Amino acid sequence: MKFSWWKLSYFLLAFLLVPKRAFAMHIMEGFLPIEWAIFWWVISIPFIILGLRSIRKTIEENPETKMLLGLSGAFAFVLSALKIPSVTGSCSHPTGVGLGTVLFGPLAMSVIGTIVLLFQSLLLAHGGITTLGANAFSMAIVGPFIAYFVFKGAQKIGLSFSLAVFFAAMLGDLSTYVVTSVQLALAFPSEVGGFMASFTKFAGIFALTQIPLAVSEGILTVIVMNFLKKYNVSELKMLRVFSTKEAH
Repeated sequence: MKFSWWKLSYFLLAFLLVPKRAFAMHIMEGFLPIEWAIFWWVISIPFIILGLRSIRKTIEENPETKMLLGLSGAFAFVLSALKIPSVTGSCSHPTGVGLGTVLFGPLAMSVIGTIVLLFQSLLLAHGGITTLGANAFSMAIVGPFIAYFVFKGAQKIGLSFSLAVFFAAMLGDLSTYVVTSVQLALAFPSEVGGFMASFTKFAGIFALTQIPLAVSEGILTVIVMNFLKKYNVSELKMLRVFSTKEAH
């Protein structure tokens, strides 16, 4: 499949320049108390460092996969910018991390996801710099790791490739919002009921919009992955996406 960088650049530029009302996206700038903002940065940085090493190793071994790496970033950027306002300080949206996780693994996605979040905070006022560590931990670290283990587990028990991708993308999405609910509950425990009462409130409100979004993201990721499976099968084999049985 021929890939046109100028078409992708045009699409992203048009997406960025189309005027739109600014909503809070992810956890917005300044929303978390500073001690929690620092805590999530400290937790996230080691994963980002390991992710940079993982990407460098993959590119050195298989430079042909650079296009798929760019596609994974673009996919996550576009999907995670599709927003549905949910609760004060955040909102619901797909994450788009399942595709890159299946292709490159969770460590690489920690870097791609963090870059996506950084650009969204700087260019779209979605999220923030102080809250980037918290947003990266939920969307670029926990989400991809859950997606990765679900994908590998589904392959191991013999589910089809499409079902494995679907469950990976869907549960990776949902886990992001479970972690976001935990982060908000830790920062803002309820006066009555403490952490659990606050977590139940945040998670319950998120669930109304996030469950259908997660199912939709799973279906869309399967469609894109099947397209790549048809036209980029050699790159997918280089990245060891298929199980031993599927590779033959």
